[in-house]
Amino acid sequence: MSQSPWTRRVLWLLPVLPVALILYYGIGMVVAHVIDDDPDTQPPAVEAAQSRAVAMASRLILREVDEHQWVANDPIFKPSAALDDMASYQIGMLAAIARFADNLAGLTLENGDRDAELGRAAGLLKYPATIWKFDLKSAWMPTASSEKQYRLAARNLEGFNAQLTSGASLYPRDAAMLATLLDGFGTDMDAVIAQFDQHLEQSGWALLDTKADDLFYDSKGRAYAQSLVLRELGWDFATTIAQHNLADDWQAMLAALRQAAAQRPLWVVAAGENSALFANHLANHGFRLLQARAKLAALARALRSAEH
Repeated sequence: MSQSPWTRRVLWLLPVLPVALILYYGIGMVVAHVIDDDPDTQPPAVEAAQSRAVAMASRLILREVDEHQWVANDPIFKPSAALDDMASYQIGMLAAIARFADNLAGLTLENGDRDAELGRAAGLLKYPATIWKFDLKSAWMPTASSEKQYRLAARNLEGFNAQLTSGASLYPRDAAMLATLLDGFGTDMDAVIAQFDQHLEQSGWALLDTKADDLFYDSKGRAYAQSLVLRELGWDFATTIAQHNLADDWQAMLAALRQAAAQRPLWVVAAGENSALFANHLANHGFRLLQARAKLAALARALRSAEH
């Protein structure tokens, strides 16, 4: 019995389709995969009254959303949907920036109120990272995507800097302000280290640990964003740091944090502490974080003690 043309086409496609899908997802993932941990990234130029740290935070948001493309919310038909390490890295970066904006919002006004622009930015950065154009879990209608909310947050950060120029917002650059900001970064590091400890206590066989890489890259993203924002805070508070003779300590803290952010193993493994065959990248990364955390805490103490 002769086969119809349609049947012959289907039979021809059966072996071709799997190969096409492998090529589509394989090549697409390679093209889309970007973990940008360039330590020399610079913020846009700012005026003297403005904050370099806030400008850097805005720059990092727009870089990840528009230049590298946000992947955490990509639908399954896009190859980048499978890039969980990149997604974790980007989410970690945004979480660190959200914490910075939230802390800064509560410190800039003398009457205890929160700065409106910074408060809006912090709120938008807490928007779920996995929302695409549709969120079928809550509604069938189109909704605001993660990218849209994060772009708005970046604009709010830019708005805060614009208001510093006009005098509508305040940015005290004293030791107490800097110490409190450092405490906020330290609290974020403490939470990450606690997550590492909890995971290492519960994890199974190292090579089958599918969560270790997500934890690692989330922390790497946080450390990277923190290292750049803190570097620029050093410029914002350069006079205060110099007055308290903390320039060398500040650079040592940044160096430790950059070391944590620079780690990029080929394969993230979290073997047991006594393993002679496999590494434990969570423990290695956590050690670098603890170094940076200790130096951060020492700086905050020095700034506070000098004020009394």
